Amino acid sequence: MKNYFACLFLSFLCAVNAAAEPAAAPAIDIAQTVVKLPLADDVTPEDAIDSMKLRANVLNFKLVAHQPLSKELESMGVETKRMEIFQFCDPRIARRMVSHDISFAAYLPCRIAMVEDENGKVWLVMMNLDMFIGSAKLPPELEKDALRVRDSLGEILQAGANGEL
Repeated sequence: MKNYFACLFLSFLCAVNAAAEPAAAPAIDIAQTVVKLPLADDVTPEDAIDSMKLRANVLNFKLVAHQPLSKELESMGVETKRMEIFQFCDPRIARRMVSHDISFAAYLPCRIAMVEDENGKVWLVMMNLDMFIGSAKLPPELEKDALRVRDSLGEILQAGANGEL
């Protein structure tokens, strides 16, 4: 497990380094590629985690992985703010999407990150799926599945941010 986090951290550092180099692709505002919500003032990170897990269960989404990156960094002697990644999945939809186009495997499972900013405010952050659904050219039944995933993740994000049990 420790090697997994070390590899994940090294991959992150490589991606940051690559992103710092000029790219041939058109520039995009990274803020437009994500949806982020702050935790409500009366919601603790633990409340948010419980709420996300419960909402995911109600929506038949499975929490398939949890990476407490800040704990891993701390074990390496690196001071850090809270940073965790929660991975949710509806395996049936995942299978249908990957069967349609193997490229969708790169987006699985769906992630919601919990990140504490420099001011101590905790945020929930996920990919803006609208950007991808619109450009994916999906057949109607898969577009319906993709919209269900988007809506379900949005509900999970909202439940976490508001501490809705």
